[in-house]
Amino acid sequence: MTASPKTSTIRDQVSAEEWQTRVDLAAAYRLVALWGWDDLIFTHISARVPGGEHHFLLNPYGMMFEEVTASSLVKIDLAGNKVTESPYFVNPAGFTIHSAVHAAREDALCVMHLHTDYGIAVSAQKAGLLPISQPAMLALASLAYHDYEGLALNEAEKPRLVADLGDKSRLILRNHGLLTVGRTAAEAFLSMFLLERACKIQILAQSGSGELVRIPAAVVRLVESQVKAVTVGQGAALTWPGLLRKLDRIDPSYKE
Repeated sequence: MTASPKTSTIRDQVSAEEWQTRVDLAAAYRLVALWGWDDLIFTHISARVPGGEHHFLLNPYGMMFEEVTASSLVKIDLAGNKVTESPYFVNPAGFTIHSAVHAAREDALCVMHLHTDYGIAVSAQKAGLLPISQPAMLALASLAYHDYEGLALNEAEKPRLVADLGDKSRLILRNHGLLTVGRTAAEAFLSMFLLERACKIQILAQSGSGELVRIPAAVVRLVESQVKAVTVGQGAALTWPGLLRKLDRIDPSYKE
């Protein structure tokens, strides 16, 4: 009896480096869903494919974040066009913000944009993120703001968004949501975790009747220099393996 030929999989068709990027990005989608930060099928997390070409991985449009797998991620170019065969399609308009950041920042290999409840609540406050907690200190160490210009579909908005982000790793999109960048999915996720937690603490603190105690500006500047000196991505490298183990215990299918 002749054995049936083995069916080629996405993993067979890509490099080991791309497959690892796919697994990590799929894990980031699952973690966002696990933490309750997803917005049905909307918002995106993108990652640049290792190699010389400007190709990126994005979620299939219509798939819930908790369903995303390494194989289902779609490879696209800077214009949002598919560059390899895939049964899924993407929302090119949803890649507008991501493509602007990827094109401008070589270090932004992963871009995470979310519509979290607490993030949007703080984005609507004129004063933005307040220096009232240690998580806020960590987030403020590399934080910028971008004013709302309507739905993120306008190509003309790209240079203004990139200019506002500058060399920061976190961006509060006024009246819209949050954005973080990293050299890896691990860095982008941890950066978002710190920013979203700082926003949540702020909203909870503001729900009380007492006056908020702000950390002095001199201490804010001190913490900013301390963070730059001691982190250098180490926090993400240390937390990511544990987060993956957590996913593996719950549902390891993100690696498929």
